[in-house]
Amino acid sequence: MRSMLCAQGDYEVVGEAKDGKEACHHAMTLTPDLMLMDLSMRGMNGIDASATIKRRSPNVRIVALTVHQSEEYVREALRAGVDGYVLKDVSFDELLLAMRTVMQGKKHLSADVYGYMVDSFVTGREMPAPRKAWDILTARERSVLKLIAEGRTNRQVGQYLNLSPKTIEKYRASMMHKLHIANLTELVLVAMNMGLLTTLAAKCAEPNADAVPTHSVNNGDQAVTAGVRAQLHEYPLGEAKG
Repeated sequence: MRSMLCAQGDYEVVGEAKDGKEACHHAMTLTPDLMLMDLSMRGMNGIDASATIKRRSPNVRIVALTVHQSEEYVREALRAGVDGYVLKDVSFDELLLAMRTVMQGKKHLSADVYGYMVDSFVTGREMPAPRKAWDILTARERSVLKLIAEGRTNRQVGQYLNLSPKTIEKYRASMMHKLHIANLTELVLVAMNMGLLTTLAAKCAEPNADAVPTHSVNNGDQAVTAGVRAQLHEYPLGEAKG
């Protein structure tokens, strides 16, 4: 995994950790831009480690790389603040796509978990029906929601709509209050459910023409698989160049 990432030229592996506690320490001392986090490990698990890292270093992007596909794991990981959730049996191309997506300030879910996550809140509450959510929000709020869900900052949304960042923040707070949701991830899921992000699923499934030849993150010839697994269980920390 380390050599495959370094071969891309966009990332430099700046450190590795053998457990969640060490990953939290490295997040503070090595200040990586991006971390790949397994969710299952002895001691502090990946979800708790992600929550700790996000609390201390909110600008660090975290991609959960895991075998767990259940809604419970996905929900808890998103609540902990992970930016991407990728299954280990995906292609290396999709892992790269997830890394690039979260580095742009956006969320990424593996295609296999995307479908059922748009139908439920990360808090476990029933997601408002698309028609209900559409009727609750004003036309302006729907425009703001779409731009926020695409990963734009308040300033960028404001520039696009010719509004101040403070006004955009007020719209964001109003939407969250109306929809009874608590964080940005839930807001993005509402946008998905409303059909405001109709290209996301296709983007997740679309092969990257510029990527290296496809390799499975978890499968392949035995020598590569053993090396990849060893690296994944040691949580490589990736730092984007530039």
